[in-house]
Amino acid sequence: MATIEQKGMYKVFPRSGKNVSFTHYCPGCGHGIINKLIAEACAELGLQDRTIFVDPVGCGVFTYYYWDAAHISAAHGRASAAATGACRARPDAVTIAYQGDGDLGAIGFNNAFQAASRGEKFGCIFVNNSLYGMTGGQMAPTTLDGETTTTTPFGRDPALTGHPLHVCEVFAQLKAPVYIARVSVADTRRIMQAKQAIRKVFELQRDGKGYALLEILAPCPTNFKMNAIDAAAFCINEMEKEFPLGVFRDEAKESLAVRPVPRAASCHDLFLEKDAVPAAETDSSFAERRFKFAGYGGQGILSLGLTVAEAARIERRHTLWFPSYGPEQRGGSANCSVVVSGQPIGSPTVEHPDVLVCMNQPAYERFVGDVKKGGVVIVDETVPVKVQPPEGVKLVVWPAIRMAEEFGVPKAANTMMLAALKKFDCTGLSGESLEKALVASFKKKPALGEKNRELLRLAESGKSVK
Repeated sequence: MATIEQKGMYKVFPRSGKNVSFTHYCPGCGHGIINKLIAEACAELGLQDRTIFVDPVGCGVFTYYYWDAAHISAAHGRASAAATGACRARPDAVTIAYQGDGDLGAIGFNNAFQAASRGEKFGCIFVNNSLYGMTGGQMAPTTLDGETTTTTPFGRDPALTGHPLHVCEVFAQLKAPVYIARVSVADTRRIMQAKQAIRKVFELQRDGKGYALLEILAPCPTNFKMNAIDAAAFCINEMEKEFPLGVFRDEAKESLAVRPVPRAASCHDLFLEKDAVPAAETDSSFAERRFKFAGYGGQGILSLGLTVAEAARIERRHTLWFPSYGPEQRGGSANCSVVVSGQPIGSPTVEHPDVLVCMNQPAYERFVGDVKKGGVVIVDETVPVKVQPPEGVKLVVWPAIRMAEEFGVPKAANTMMLAALKKFDCTGLSGESLEKALVASFKKKPALGEKNRELLRLAESGKSVK
């Protein structure tokens, strides 16, 4: 039978291209102890197959070589943001973000603070060794007053750089977290206390109780320029004076019910009524299609993309809509990406669309070169086509703006573009679904919805209202 350590951690670590049984941490480093405690807690609680670790940039960057569980590697300071996405996408999982003091306390502080404020259902294990360990021992937000680092060779001067950041105390002001505590791994007694606290973080996530923050004071002999014994003593005698150990918040008993995860806005909320659209179904015969809609703000670009996405939902397709726009309410650049697939979709970004719809020249010239071979570009006739699409891409010049003006509804240019998508069968979706989604987009003004359906059919047929 495998031991707890073998179940929680891999037997060997191929980090350097060789199968070794030792980590990359320096002798006496607190990270090594913490890594073992985390692995033990995960395995002892039987959560190994349910756990998602979010790995940081810093000394803990290589934990995916050590912990035998699922991993996400986050950009510097973004572990809490990545953990937010993970726990929302997989509410059944146990999500643990692992961050250092530079990663969380500096570049990633707002990510972590806002996640805690929202009460995201993940645990954050925050390692405080009072400096940037991996990059040479520079001053961090948690560096002690007077502490010597590579960037404070004469000691940290509060008059120049402020005082140490107390993360637990700051987070304890928030209403949402259910557990906030600070422990240490500087000696055996403290290590046993740290193990119990780590175990509690896992239990809270297992039970869906809410956000938990555990700060762990850890020695860094290399950057302290001390041996392991003296570095541990520094943690006890100096760091604990500034960062006292203890539990700042423990509302686990009161938090009996699982808090609902805030649901992001969707096409469902914007168009069709609740329960009007069934859940997506997997259909391997339906090939994925990627769309890019682009133009000026105020031309209905985002609404056009939403309409296509909603039509896909009506047909039980997997779909994602992803907007991008400038700060201007009207007149600035605006575009959105839509992905429609018969399979679950991994990312909402569209770098190489199958279908590009452009309402102005800047949008056309920005995106036309990205269209995939075999794809289609639909551009309004007012756009000078000075740049030709890539070879193998069909170009359709369509009088969307002119038709909308002729019909007496200038704001309906996006409906005219939807007519082109329908006429040239660019979406892979039925005309009925596109019309239903269009009408639903005007649910607060039903008469306008029916008017746009009429305009859609007229534009598709090439008829005029005159």
